[in-house]
Amino acid sequence: MSAAAPELSVVVPVYGCEECLQHLHQRLTATLRTITSDYELVFIEDRGPDNSWQELRRLAAQDPHVRAFRLSRNFGQHAAITAGLAQSRGRWVVVMDCDLQEPPEEIANLYAKAQEGYDIVFAERRDRQHSWSRRTATRLYFRMLNLALGTRMSSELGNLSIISRKVADAFLEIPDQDRHYLMILHWLGFRHATIQFSHAERFAGESSYTLGSLVRFAFDGLFFQTTTLLRWIVYAGFFVSLLGVVLAGFYTYKYFITGYQYPGWTSLAVLLLLLSGFLIVTTGVTGLYIGKIFNQVKNRPLFVLDEIVDGSVTVPGSATDAGSRSAIASETEATRTAVAQGRSTPE
Repeated sequence: MSAAAPELSVVVPVYGCEECLQHLHQRLTATLRTITSDYELVFIEDRGPDNSWQELRRLAAQDPHVRAFRLSRNFGQHAAITAGLAQSRGRWVVVMDCDLQEPPEEIANLYAKAQEGYDIVFAERRDRQHSWSRRTATRLYFRMLNLALGTRMSSELGNLSIISRKVADAFLEIPDQDRHYLMILHWLGFRHATIQFSHAERFAGESSYTLGSLVRFAFDGLFFQTTTLLRWIVYAGFFVSLLGVVLAGFYTYKYFITGYQYPGWTSLAVLLLLLSGFLIVTTGVTGLYIGKIFNQVKNRPLFVLDEIVDGSVTVPGSATDAGSRSAIASETEATRTAVAQGRSTPE
């Protein structure tokens, strides 16, 4: 394996996948050896509740292709993907989940498609192995997301994908705190293609995404990747004002033409409830946007590394801000795994 720039890197965010890791490693190794001998496996352990880190350390001790990184706390899947991309060194980078629902054998098809001249190759799931309610909610979410963003993302796309080095570097230049891997890739553009694969059953365990976390993730993705919601509020404000004008005209007509007088308290109660509810909602939404701005301008690192196992050697990690890509790029390849300390780690 080349220490500086392997042909292929595979980035795997790990959370609660202890029982999957050995099988995942075996299948990745078997697949990658048919493509190239010059590859690396980059595992990012996102502080899960099980013994995934101990399993990764064991794998790294056995296989020099394995590089394992442990975050200082649970930063979330998309921050873990960002950490993996920042530590990867390959000319091509594959991103995939750890639960084996995305077959490692599909990497060969992704790589072959990329060689046709594409910088990004997505993978679209067939026969998705999720509940009917989750599949339906996902389709609805992507329809609303595409409407808000003006995109055409398929609801069957997963994290499984391959990107070129220049796409990975461009991805790391984006400092957004609220990150969504697929959304950023679509925003970046570049020449892209899509393959299809059969979605497999989860190898072991259960998904770490609860209903609440999925709702929060969807809410952030739908409303805070764009200002569309604010525009909708402006439109709603104009609509409420128009209703007020129409209602005033109706009362005026009834008073002067028919002579009928509506009780004053009825109309006041309706208008107060309508306008008060509208003002509370608009103020709350504006507050949420301001909160997101506050989180962004604090400019905290997107992730912090706690431990690094690279070449069977464990070293302390460092705070790494993928938004400050220039600082990372200025380091040599040998010291990228310990940026803050400026220490090299053996291969």
